[in-house]
Amino acid sequence: MAAFSLGALLATQAVESFIQAAPWFIWLVRLLPLLIFVPGMRADKLRSYIWLCFVCLLYFMMLVLRLFADPTNMVSVLGMVSVVSLFVSAMLYVRWRARQLRKGTSDD
Repeated sequence: MAAFSLGALLATQAVESFIQAAPWFIWLVRLLPLLIFVPGMRADKLRSYIWLCFVCLLYFMMLVLRLFADPTNMVSVLGMVSVVSLFVSAMLYVRWRARQLRKGTSDD
């Protein structure tokens, strides 16, 4: 679920940058902080998921401001749904995976 939500958030950020005709630097600023965590998520590193939750809060604040400015913007609404689902799924994954690793029942 976290990977799907991350992909959805990346897509909404890319669409928003495309709509605004943003320069490449803005694309980089919007997408790179999320793309940094992909290798750690693929390697099942819990620290990557934890730091991703912190970064999600920055995107959440940005999207709240956009939604207050224009509540009818569907790209911002989809971005908000994806950032909230990413935060919740990453947080729950860390909790459940850490509990599993503590018990020693790793199913790698």
